[in-house]
Amino acid sequence: MSLVNAAMTPSHIMDKQTIPDGRGGVITVYVEGAPIDVAYSFDDSTESRIASQEGVDNRYTLSTKKTIVLQYHDVVKRDKDGKIFRVTSDGDDNETPATAALNLRQVEAEEWSLPKNG
Repeated sequence: MSLVNAAMTPSHIMDKQTIPDGRGGVITVYVEGAPIDVAYSFDDSTESRIASQEGVDNRYTLSTKKTIVLQYHDVVKRDKDGKIFRVTSDGDDNETPATAALNLRQVEAEEWSLPKNG
């Protein structure tokens, strides 16, 4: 077992849905979608710490298998603690080459809170 595989944590992609609000409008809700394994790496660089002081949420790098392509603003929930992450980069941009032994794709993400409805 590689260190990357050992770092993978059970998670779920959160699917965005709109449903009637009962008053003629709609509300947006997120429901658990497909299960995926993700390795989470907290960005504690100097730049990230400065941005945090200016109100930017905590930054992470999310690593998945190459077969998982997370897109900009996809939402992922880490199962062990329910923490929510919103993807802030494009999953097509950063993957290991086909000749590499590692099977990884990475995206940048921020800690996020699901929108409150009602």
